[in-house]
Amino acid sequence: MSNHQNHEVPGADVWSASDLYRNAVQQLHEAASVMKLDPNVAARLSVPKRALVVSVPIRLDDGSIKVFEGYRVQHNMTLGPGKGGIRFHPEVTLSETAGLAMLMTFKCSLVGLPLGGAKGGIRVNPSQLSRQEHQSLMRRYTSEINMIIGPDKDIPAPDVGTDAQHMAWMMDTFSQERGFAIPGVVTGKPIEIGGSLGRAESTGRGVVYTTVHAKKYLADKGRGSARIDSSTTVAVHGFGKVGAIAALEIHALGAKVVAIGDYAGGIYNKNGLNVPEVHRYFQKNRTLVGYPEAEAIKPEDVLTLDVEVLMPCAIDGVITDKNVNQVKAKIISEGANGPCTTSAMKVLEERGAFIIPDVLCNAGGVIVSYFEWVQGLQNFFWSEKEVNGKLAEVMENAFKKVVQIRDQHDCGMKTAALIAGVDRLDKAMRLRGLFP
Repeated sequence: MSNHQNHEVPGADVWSASDLYRNAVQQLHEAASVMKLDPNVAARLSVPKRALVVSVPIRLDDGSIKVFEGYRVQHNMTLGPGKGGIRFHPEVTLSETAGLAMLMTFKCSLVGLPLGGAKGGIRVNPSQLSRQEHQSLMRRYTSEINMIIGPDKDIPAPDVGTDAQHMAWMMDTFSQERGFAIPGVVTGKPIEIGGSLGRAESTGRGVVYTTVHAKKYLADKGRGSARIDSSTTVAVHGFGKVGAIAALEIHALGAKVVAIGDYAGGIYNKNGLNVPEVHRYFQKNRTLVGYPEAEAIKPEDVLTLDVEVLMPCAIDGVITDKNVNQVKAKIISEGANGPCTTSAMKVLEERGAFIIPDVLCNAGGVIVSYFEWVQGLQNFFWSEKEVNGKLAEVMENAFKKVVQIRDQHDCGMKTAALIAGVDRLDKAMRLRGLFP
């Protein structure tokens, strides 16, 4: 055991309830050991800077009042204001939110953004709320955390269970309390009130950009073809904001998407799915269940199909010790945060699978969120072509940096990505020093 793991941090047990947080800390310590990071820096990065737990009471449509629990965690702000989404999900916890905030810190640092890591959420089943209840919940939550967010403090964005409309309500609530419009308080807003072209599709596009780079990198190593064509079989787990765009984009490049799964069920067609048609069906029915041109399979079976590329784009912890031996994909593009547990990732890498880690693979969302923030501060907006061009450039540079570190240290891609992010943080933290 390295001295990084022995270096105790106060209050660590408060955060460590979730597997996601424990996995994030374990991965940090592994990167710290490889790069020989100062244990004092590792200790500071192992726990969040600040966390706010709030009660969020709202009046439901039936006239009753219900109190929800909300969180906002700011992990590290050495590089700039906090950045991270707001999640509405029944399993949101303080520990999970802290783990996601930690991943955001490493992600922002890795891709070179002047932003720190944060995350927020409310423990709620969003499918059980009406539109008015969603609005009331987001507005009251915003009011409860308003003292720690702002364009120069912490900038939320959409996440699981929230969307551009939630960000519009959040921006309006924050602005009403200040007395004037402050669009820069959130990103992922509708275009009409300061959102960026290309933001909604950015995370899914980033997943595909990095998959393309992975194919080229492996081809240079003598492992398969660099081309994306009908021989490139793909399975997509999750068909929400990330998975749907990733499936559409990789299909447009010529890949054969043979399976897609959502929370309710999966569909499979060995000859390839017509993804635009599947997407239209999903938009109309809000589920993949019943799609006629495919065989119905269980959502979890999407993860274990014999395909070249697997894109887990739903939630964390879907590839674990229990199913890792059935996962056959050669490239795993982590569109979700933490879809592979640390132990499962090691098994896959030992088997020769190439994993594009979440902090790199799904960084497209925060990159274009940064672009939106910058455009809003300048009141000067870019075309979608400009946004996508800049996104592709940042993703390519980050991918090259990570594989260079992977080859240099002969380590896994997740460790290499964290080394890249932590190295920049380490330098910045040393330059800024410890206050007081």
